[in-house]
Amino acid sequence: MAAQTTAQGAGRNMGSDVDVDVLIVGAGPAGLALGVDLARRGVDALVVERTDGLFPGSRGKGIQPRTMEVFEDLGVLDAIRAAGGPYPVGMIWQDGEPQGEHRMFDPAEASDGSPYAEPWMVPQWRTQEILFARLVELGGSVAFGHELLTITQEPDGVTAHFAAGAPVRARYLVGADGGRSTVRRGLGIAMTGETVDPHPALVADVRMTGLDRDHWHVFPPRGDDDGFLAICPLAGTEDFQLAARFPEGTEPDLTLEGVRKVVATRSHLAPEAVTEVRWASDFRPRAALADRFRAGRVFLAGDAAHIHSPAGGQGLNTSVQDAYNLGWKLGAVLGDGAPEALLDSYEEERRPVAARMLGLSTAVHRGEARRSTQTTGQLGLGYRDSSLSTDLREGLPEDALRAGDRAPDGPLPDGTRLFDAFRGPHWTLLAAGPETRVPALPVRTVGIPAHESYGTGLFLIRPDGYVGWTGDTASGLREYATRLGVLGQDLAEELAEDLS
Repeated sequence: MAAQTTAQGAGRNMGSDVDVDVLIVGAGPAGLALGVDLARRGVDALVVERTDGLFPGSRGKGIQPRTMEVFEDLGVLDAIRAAGGPYPVGMIWQDGEPQGEHRMFDPAEASDGSPYAEPWMVPQWRTQEILFARLVELGGSVAFGHELLTITQEPDGVTAHFAAGAPVRARYLVGADGGRSTVRRGLGIAMTGETVDPHPALVADVRMTGLDRDHWHVFPPRGDDDGFLAICPLAGTEDFQLAARFPEGTEPDLTLEGVRKVVATRSHLAPEAVTEVRWASDFRPRAALADRFRAGRVFLAGDAAHIHSPAGGQGLNTSVQDAYNLGWKLGAVLGDGAPEALLDSYEEERRPVAARMLGLSTAVHRGEARRSTQTTGQLGLGYRDSSLSTDLREGLPEDALRAGDRAPDGPLPDGTRLFDAFRGPHWTLLAAGPETRVPALPVRTVGIPAHESYGTGLFLIRPDGYVGWTGDTASGLREYATRLGVLGQDLAEELAEDLS
């Protein structure tokens, strides 16, 4: 793990009054991803973090296919791929003997529309380092060692007060400060949820000997008092992630000796096989959802808004996609003159998705659902019921792509791909079919033949890669753009002149 100091990034002078457009509380996956998205849009944003460095553990190690697409757009996919690897095949052990391999995930093949079919393993600490480096590259920064105490809302801004240093005033504030969110508690927003499993669990990053790095080693319980143990090699590192489940009422011992005892008791390995504990944490799996994702000028994202069981690998991915949804909307309101009401769609769209993912995480934890591209890959999530989704076509087949769906990738005649056209903080107008009239608009416009995924027609692709508006002709596009105001004033005027 790379060394970290409190001087990461250029940073702002937190000893003086600082006004920013967006203050992001928490430098976890959601906060850093949001910082990156806002920085590339030219929005003046600052990330503040309570601790003196980035999170040190591997906890959220699975990057799902949809998040791989998000990371491609944010400019970090190459680094993510270089830092990790595919998930290993599982190996069941019994009485010191391997019992055979089994797949932890249902296999899937990449396709033209979905170039990433299976999860990619990267320790969470490394994912955060990569997002942090990208943020600094774009001119952003993180102020470490700033513990939030209270926030005060005014009609035109939010003021954050810290344990040390001057307060910071922002036009908007995003609480991405984890499951024990100070921002959420300060707003008085409750979390509704349940205990997924009453048994305490331990997760730790360890160095050890005696196991190969080609398998995810699983040691099933051998008796009523003997809990589950799994040891997974962490791609791109020398570490293993160890996970263990304990009887109710037990307090897991996070020390080196405690971890050694677990390994020796539940496997054929000697205690000394564990040579180092690099990070350890205990928890009781819960599923909880914030009653609201917005209060005035303050938003909740990531674990501050939803807490998952780690089973199924949904927590980090849902958090990153919260940021991806909110980022373009804040950018549109702050930089493009979009109506402030656009920000209401963040809760409208993301809270139902988070609820669905919480249910899936719980089902996977309890053995009621399998991990697969279709279930846990998040490629099928969308916003068909959103107020931002308008579909004016009629007589579509049941499996047709619709407004609110994720916009698929695909090859273009010039050798590039649709994701190449979509990449960046802009809207894209896709005209599919040789007879589809393409209006001259100040947005990126792409013409393609009739397409397997899209059929024919016009498709206005949102900055976050979902279909916002679609029709057989351009009729209605002007009204959509005017209502949302997210394409800028110039586009609205162009539409008014050119379209009927």
